[in-house]
Amino acid sequence: MPDTPQHGEERQAPAEPSFRQTLYRFLFFDWLFRDVNAARDLYERHAARQHNQRMSRYLPLYMRRWSMLAAFDFTLGVLFERVLQATVLSAWFFTWSCMTVTGLVVITVTWLFLASAKLS
Repeated sequence: MPDTPQHGEERQAPAEPSFRQTLYRFLFFDWLFRDVNAARDLYERHAARQHNQRMSRYLPLYMRRWSMLAAFDFTLGVLFERVLQATVLSAWFFTWSCMTVTGLVVITVTWLFLASAKLS
């Protein structure tokens, strides 16, 4: 029974995640999934695959977040280009909007792959 505190010891509460870790988990979804290739046998691989299929239900939430981020970056690019005539800043935000659209495509493909695996 290693989880039980000894006489005179107090159980500590789990540490709060840092802002950086919370922001990472808000934007990226890889922490939700298990590596199927790291499984030692067929049963672990099957369990990891089932876990990943269950966690795929959260991917539309990440798609919404990334689409809002892409729209925000694109809007800032248009604002800096048209209104403020700042071409370097507009190029910066247009580049980020392209990167977020690429991330959105990756999330969509991942979601479609895992959703189609449920049907098999």
